[in-house]
Amino acid sequence: MELFRNLMYILVTSVLVENVVLAKFLGCCPFLGVSKKLDSAVGMSSAVIFVMLMATAVTWPIYTYLLAPNGLEYLQTIVFILVIAALVQMVEFILKKYMKSLYKALGVYLPLITTNCAVLGCTLLNLENHYNFLESLVNALGSGLGFMLAMVIFSGVRSRVDAAAGSIPKAYQGIPITLTAAAICSVSFMGFSGIVDGLFK
Repeated sequence: MELFRNLMYILVTSVLVENVVLAKFLGCCPFLGVSKKLDSAVGMSSAVIFVMLMATAVTWPIYTYLLAPNGLEYLQTIVFILVIAALVQMVEFILKKYMKSLYKALGVYLPLITTNCAVLGCTLLNLENHYNFLESLVNALGSGLGFMLAMVIFSGVRSRVDAAAGSIPKAYQGIPITLTAAAICSVSFMGFSGIVDGLFK
């Protein structure tokens, strides 16, 4: 029971309180670039969730059983980036072969998952928080779901902003209003901190 409670706490915290985009400000490039359309946002988020889970499943054992015992911890960033790059290439190949419409919709942002700091940040935070393998996978899943939640919410926000473009001052249109809306979304997620702690502690 205690294990389940701990895993649920990690999952809910990584989705809401420690949201990779809105709390840690990781992965802002695809967050701002692909959130214009809902289907693209969901597709991109699904790819990120898959890469996060696979990257965690591969990097945690590599660090724990190969790098750390041999005093090679300083290589973790390079090794993790190489693993993530290989996984993204695999995802790109699968989408290109079986989901061509989604592949075209994501465009240049699909290869950018390789440099998406949310994926690398998730793998590094797992080690920083001293999570075991199962906890790391749960945190990766929660981080991916948090990324998807932020993308979907912001996709809706941007559609409303675009619909009201006529009432927005000209100097404030485009990137300024987008960043302001993102900041307001980020602030709104801060309220989840006390709620989650009250539920699980």
